[in-house]
Order: sequence, then structure tokens, then C-alpha cells
Amino acid sequence: MAETAQTLPHQRTDEEIIQQTDIVVGEFIGRDGALIPVLQTMQDIFGYLPELALKRAGEQLKIPYSEVAGVVSFYKYFSTVPRGKYLIRVCLGTSCYVRGGKEVLTSLKDKLGIEIDETTDDGLFSLKVGRCFGACGLAPVVMINDDIYRRVKPSNVEEILCTYKESEESDD
Repeated sequence: MAETAQTLPHQRTDEEIIQQTDIVVGEFIGRDGALIPVLQTMQDIFGYLPELALKRAGEQLKIPYSEVAGVVSFYKYFSTVPRGKYLIRVCLGTSCYVRGGKEVLTSLKDKLGIEIDETTDDGLFSLKVGRCFGACGLAPVVMINDDIYRRVKPSNVEEILCTYKESEESDD
């Protein structure tokens, strides 16, 4: 089974990146519209999209690197920088913003010591902003990977983060 972004990323050699990219592309080669599924799968495996993997996938799919890079830069889902094991997304859609989403975001930035689109030094947390998670009646909403937290207050942030930190300590 492929390693996912849920696994703490480790430094991969160029050979490992090429080998894994070849496997992924091999599953999709010859299919119409293969690029986006290839990119999604590679991001799930690597936790981000290394430049070497993008170039290799483009070569194998016979798509110019400029087109591959264009697709990656167009979709916010894709990242060319390593993300933390836990991707924290704070909704700043209208309802969440009005009900305190910005204050929750400020609290997260303070507790983690990072800004939006950054990752903590330990590789555990990355911080992003979303515009609407479709849970306006439960605002403000924070998602950590696939976990959804509703009606979050700045005072809850420390407790939420501790859950993930404690999980890491128990895995050691």
C-alpha cells in the first residue's frame, strides 16, 4: 500500500522519487486526462509535489513541464513545498469570519509559531486558509486533515493541538 501524506514525511532520494513516480504514472498512462489523477496520487504519496516528480511525470505522459507546472500552480489543492503531517485549514468564509474565524486563525498562528502556508519545524503542522467548508451553521470551522472542528474558539486551539501532539508522543 502506498505511503500517504498522513505519514510524517522523510527525505527521499532522487531514485526513490523517480521510482515511485514511475509506478504512479504507469497506473494512469494511456488514459485521457491522466495528469490530474497522477498529480493527486503523487501528492498523497509524497505529501507535496517535488519538482523532480513533476518533470518525470511530464516526460512519461508526453506533456511539457510548463503545462504540468501550470496545472499545479492553478489548483490550490496542489503544493510544491512539503506539508506537515497534519494540515490545518481554517475557514474564513463569511459566516466563519464573522463568528470569529480570524481570531481562531490568529490563535493557531501564535500557538504554532508559523504563518499561513508554513509548516512547523518538527514537520507536524501546516497552516492554510479555506473560503467555505459548507458548515456555515457551525462556524467557525477548522479542519485538521479529515477531522472537522465546529464552533471553535481561540481558547479551544491549545486543547485541539494537544490531541495531535499527544498522539505523536504515544506513537514514539
